[in-house]
This record gives sequence, C-alpha cells and structure tokens, in this order.
Amino acid sequence: MVEQQADRTMELSEWEERWQENKIGFHQLEVNRMLQVNYDLVVNGRSGVRFFFPLCGKAVDMKWLADLGHSVVGVEISETAIKQFFQENNMTYSEEPVPSLPGARLFQNSEKNISLYQSDLFSFSSSVAGQFGAIWDRGSLVAINPKDRERYAALIISLMAADCRYLLDTLLYNPSLYKGPPFFVPDEQVHGLFGSSCNVELLQSVDALTDRQRAWGLDSLTENVHLITPKAPN
Repeated sequence: MVEQQADRTMELSEWEERWQENKIGFHQLEVNRMLQVNYDLVVNGRSGVRFFFPLCGKAVDMKWLADLGHSVVGVEISETAIKQFFQENNMTYSEEPVPSLPGARLFQNSEKNISLYQSDLFSFSSSVAGQFGAIWDRGSLVAINPKDRERYAALIISLMAADCRYLLDTLLYNPSLYKGPPFFVPDEQVHGLFGSSCNVELLQSVDALTDRQRAWGLDSLTENVHLITPKAPN
C-alpha cells in the first residue's frame, strides 16, 4: 500500500505557501494528547532534557515542554511559522545567521531555552546543535515526501544521544482514498527504518477519525505512537 504514495512530493515552497496563506489545518491549538499521556515515558525520570522537534511549525508543545524545564530545538522551513510561535506565546526572540548552515536563521528565546532553526531539515545535522535526549515527531515523518524516508531516518538516528527517547506519531489509513500529506506510514516501515539500530515499541493505537479526515474521503484513520530508543552497543 505504501507504493500508492511513493511518488507523491511536496516542495518546500508549497509548505511555506501554506503558512503564508494560513492553510495550516495540521496545527493543533492544544498540547498534543499523545505527548501528554506518554510524557513520563519519554522523560524517564530525567530533568532538563534536550528535546528536538523536526518540522516544528509553531507547535504549542514546545512551550509546554520549556515551561516544564526542558530545552527545545526545532527545525522549520517557514519563517512565518517560527515568528508566529514566538509572537503568539508572547516571547521575545533574537535572530541571527547560522555560520554552519548557509542561508539558515536561528531564532532564540534564551529565557525559555527555545532555539528554532529556519532551515531545510535535511541540511541540519548534529554538527549544528549536537544530539538530543528526546525527540517528539508529530507531523514530521508523516509530512516528508515518502521517497525521503530512509534519509530522514538516518538523520534522526544521527541526532539521537545514547539515552534518547524518540516518540513517533504515525497514521494508518487507506492510501488509495487520499494522496496525503499527511502520509500513510505502516508499522512495518517504522521497523524497517529504525529497527536495525533501535528498539521500536508500539505504545498506543487509537481511532483518530474526525470530520476533517472524512472530508478527505477517509472512512477510517488510526493514530499509532511508537517509542524508539537506541540499542545498546554490543
């Protein structure tokens, strides 16, 4: 079934246009329920965890985690999204170029320890901002072009510290009914992408069908949440 969306692509400019035109139905106004429910599993008794948000948008989850004492690093192609995040949360921010990422900009609020890079995700690397103790992936793997998933997984794995706990949210539906994004990502592909170097555990599987997805033509939608952790070296 993955083949039905294999050639589907979204250009980075299309995502920026969606932000500029406020066509952002994927943005959630409340802290994500799956993050709240699984927060203790992700933090795992640690304080001051460095969280990474790939394709962060203006997710309110970032402020929620910062308010709990964690630091947040996000990557987002849309400058509009990043500026809206700080403005809507009444945060001041600094803006500066990133010498190691030509063309990228870093937006920071030092009080809350939130750093958002305006950049192509695939230009980002651990040499820019190190590795992370946690990753929250809601709307990232399901948004990137399906042909880029192996490259995406390699990047995410390279950003995982030895104690990293990666919470991944995926969607299951009939891809013959909707072309995406968000894209269909079956559990077996999650294992194929991450299973060789990480342990993959399915934490939750819930019915997530709403009127929004019915309008796409879907008759069922399952949201799965996985906890992915690096395997201990032999």
